Amino acid sequence: MPESDVELMLKGYGLTTAEMFYRMPDHRSVLNTFVWQDYDLAPDYPRLFEFIEFWQEEIEGPLHSVRFTHRKLIAPGEWRNVTGEFHVH
Repeated sequence: MPESDVELMLKGYGLTTAEMFYRMPDHRSVLNTFVWQDYDLAPDYPRLFEFIEFWQEEIEGPLHSVRFTHRKLIAPGEWRNVTGEFHVH
């Protein structure tokens, strides 16, 4: 069963967004863009590099360049496990 987004974030994954610039297969002088987004682990970015490898092997339009950003949505100081609750009347 795939992990939920929250489970991934708690394991240290962050949202990675990549903008791929690629050449059109029939018109090599024309650049086009494709935006890819997934939860990934910094600094190695295994999912991003897996997608880039897939692109290079399966997609006809050769990559010109890739730029990406990564953002952890849950930082250590923002998430706390609640072990108890006090009610004040």
